[in-house]
Amino acid sequence: MKLSHHCQLRRYATAYTAKITSTSNLGCQLSAEVSSPSVSSDSRGYPLPRRDLICKISQILTTSPTPLLSFLSFLETLKPQETPTLTSSECSLILKSLSKSPSLSLQFFKSCPSQFPGFRHDTFSYNRLLHTLSLNQYNHHYNDVIRELVADMDNTGIVGNASTLNILIGAMGASGIEWCFELAKKWGLQPNSYTYRCALQAYLRAYQTEKALEVYILIRKCGSKLDVIAYNMLLDNLAKKNKFDKAYMVLGDMKRKFCEPDEFTYTIMIRMTGKMQKPDESLALFQEMLSKGICPNLMAYNTMIEALAKNRMVDKSIFLFSKMIELSCRPNEFTYSVILTLLVAEGQLGRLDEVIDLSKKFITKAIYAFLVKTLGKLGHASETHRLFCNMWAFHDKGDREACVSMLESLCNAGKTIEAMDLLNKIHEKGVSLDTMMFNIVLSALGRLKQISHLFDLYEKMTTDGPSPDIYTYNILISSFGRAGKVDEAVKIFEQLEESDCKPDIVSYNALINCLGKNGNVDEAHMRFQEMQEKGFSPDVVTYSTLIECFGKSDKVEMASRLFDDMVALGCCPNIVTYNILLDCFERSGKTGEAVDLYAKLKQQGLTPDSITYSILERLQSGSHRPSRVRKQNPISGWVISPLK
Repeated sequence: MKLSHHCQLRRYATAYTAKITSTSNLGCQLSAEVSSPSVSSDSRGYPLPRRDLICKISQILTTSPTPLLSFLSFLETLKPQETPTLTSSECSLILKSLSKSPSLSLQFFKSCPSQFPGFRHDTFSYNRLLHTLSLNQYNHHYNDVIRELVADMDNTGIVGNASTLNILIGAMGASGIEWCFELAKKWGLQPNSYTYRCALQAYLRAYQTEKALEVYILIRKCGSKLDVIAYNMLLDNLAKKNKFDKAYMVLGDMKRKFCEPDEFTYTIMIRMTGKMQKPDESLALFQEMLSKGICPNLMAYNTMIEALAKNRMVDKSIFLFSKMIELSCRPNEFTYSVILTLLVAEGQLGRLDEVIDLSKKFITKAIYAFLVKTLGKLGHASETHRLFCNMWAFHDKGDREACVSMLESLCNAGKTIEAMDLLNKIHEKGVSLDTMMFNIVLSALGRLKQISHLFDLYEKMTTDGPSPDIYTYNILISSFGRAGKVDEAVKIFEQLEESDCKPDIVSYNALINCLGKNGNVDEAHMRFQEMQEKGFSPDVVTYSTLIECFGKSDKVEMASRLFDDMVALGCCPNIVTYNILLDCFERSGKTGEAVDLYAKLKQQGLTPDSITYSILERLQSGSHRPSRVRKQNPISGWVISPLK
């Protein structure tokens, strides 16, 4: 086959000499020795970097535990006549290999003039070091080092070039741009389009929109062009700062400069118009993106759906969602969250089935779990339960997060029987029961004072597992105390002391609250002293609880003394503590003490609430509590707190 006359073989810039050492019998294979060419400079006369020397020094510096010492030792092993000189290009290539270690790069850079005879740094080697330091711009120490290096350049008569200027702007950021442009004047440089773009991006990263706009105007005047990334950064910054007119101006410039907007450009503008409550413009931009053959990504779809949702357009949101599915763009949790929030806000939660049916090829257990959790938080227990049942029916294996969310939803709605039923069936879907699930149901039972169910579930837990944890015991103590079951609460506390879990401050607070509010103030005070002996420091809840207990027992002096001890020990009272003690003083007719306490409250910088003002009104009217008939608790005979 003959090559056509216009085809030419590409030749190497360097000629190599080879000697054939052996061939195969058929002549299909051969071996050869290649001699390294003795070429000291390139075709333009510049010295060629010595790769062997560069590799040797780089290897020593990057692998040795003591790189500088090993480097100096290597130089000492050479004979005086063999000590190599180093060119700035070779120094630059070594610095490049050290780019991941700026401190080592700096040490090597500073050692070169003293270790290599006749060596002198030039702009190229300075640029390489400045670039390495710029990669660590968030270490502010290197900003000072960079300024020192530029000062060294001035002292040695080395003038920076356009690359130096661009590197410095990138390294110093917005705070150093004016200094960089002063250097450009000193060095006689005219900033180019890339320099302006670096300055623009530096201002945008610092969210200095006005300065960025000034640079953008300079770019327009000099006729330079930006790439799509720079335009998108500017548009995004303007949109976030609500500079909508400027954003439209920049988009127009972008199109006129023949820089085609991409999907990120349209996403930014759609988000902005949605924020402006202009859904028609958002749709027009979305349609323009499609007409240009740009396939929207997930972010673009989510942004468009969110813009429609903000304007309460349910039908259009669901229609766009259906198109998204048709084009095989998988929705994520954010997509479902936006649509779900819209449906709830517009009272069309029944259409959630339509959304799920549209996306059934993409919907997973994780999405089901997310929807169950979100619906539960929004307080739609029946819809949450129905959705959970769908997931239960269509998936062989359950999802723990969905089960936990369902339990929380049922318990928040007071449907404890259904919650316990679910707790008994969870294992059928391969989900292991854990202590947290039991704690959710136990907490709800205690809150609703369903003591028989509470006790049964605890017995089941201790018999079949999982083992109770500290939260379980604390829930039980609080629950029995709330129901006036003091003996049961004390028994649980004793079980806690004997278990692997030991009481914490929450356990003691729950027990003290149980004892005190059910009439056993002395026992509560003994437990208070016991917790201190065991090394626990009472917190504001402990003190507030015990102060209230003493106050209700007409032991106002003890309540007041406990308050003083609390302050002396550095435990700051909160507004609840002040309200409790104010109420004690008001009931016992200690008006002066109440006024002094209110003054302390104000000095501490606390804001009085409605309860505080209610107590103050009673003080002003002179209607003290002893003259009022109060309601008795049918369980303990305890007088119900006015603060409850």
